[in-house]
Amino acid sequence: MIRRTLEVLAAASVVAFLAGPAQAEENDYPTDARADYVFGCMAANGQTREALEKCSCSLDAMAAILPYDKYVQASTILSMRQGIGQRTTAFKSTKMFDDRVADLRRAQAEAEIRCYRGAS
Repeated sequence: MIRRTLEVLAAASVVAFLAGPAQAEENDYPTDARADYVFGCMAANGQTREALEKCSCSLDAMAAILPYDKYVQASTILSMRQGIGQRTTAFKSTKMFDDRVADLRRAQAEAEIRCYRGAS
């Protein structure tokens, strides 16, 4: 009886351990980054309740697809591409950077489909 109880507890611990990190990864965007995204999105799409709902949905969908660290990397690359000079050229002509930005663009496109085009 005790052995069976220990086996069940061990199995439950493994399941909790494996399930825990996956849940945390889906919500790894800090609150200030979430607020910044939603404020910017609302500024671009109108300061309405509908815009708030769609912008929030968009961020949630994107966060489920793209981890926060990759979001930051891609955003930084896009920001660096705005300038002029040799450093900007490096950010514009490096395949690794293109891949990071492409991941962000795919996540944004999926979020748009889920939250803007799928909504009535």
